[in-house]
Amino acid sequence: MELYCMDVELLLQKVNKHLSTGEQAQLHTQLTEAINWLIIHDFNSLVQLLYGIDVSEQKLKQLLQNNKDTDAAVIIAKLIMQRQLEKQKLREQFKSTNNDDGVEGKW
Repeated sequence: MELYCMDVELLLQKVNKHLSTGEQAQLHTQLTEAINWLIIHDFNSLVQLLYGIDVSEQKLKQLLQNNKDTDAAVIIAKLIMQRQLEKQKLREQFKSTNNDDGVEGKW
C-alpha cells in the first residue's frame, strides 16, 4: 500500500511540473486511477492527501452531491489539479509582485 501512495506523491509532483502544458488530460487520467485505488484500498491516505493539498472539503462535498452520476475519483482529480494550478498562479503572482516592488526580502 505504501508503495502506491509514494506513486501518488510522484504523480502529484508530475502534475505540478506539467500542469500548464498539454499533458493535463493524461495526468488527469493517471491521477483518477491513483485516486480510485486510494478510495478502495487506503481512504485515510486520500483524506490526508486532500488535506495536505488544501482541497476545499465543502467544495468537494458539494460537487460529489451535485454530480452523483460521475465517478468520485474524476471529480477529486479535477479538484486537485485545479487547486495545484491555483497555487502555481499565486506563486507566480507573488513573485511578480515582489519583483515589481523591488523590495525583495522585506518580509
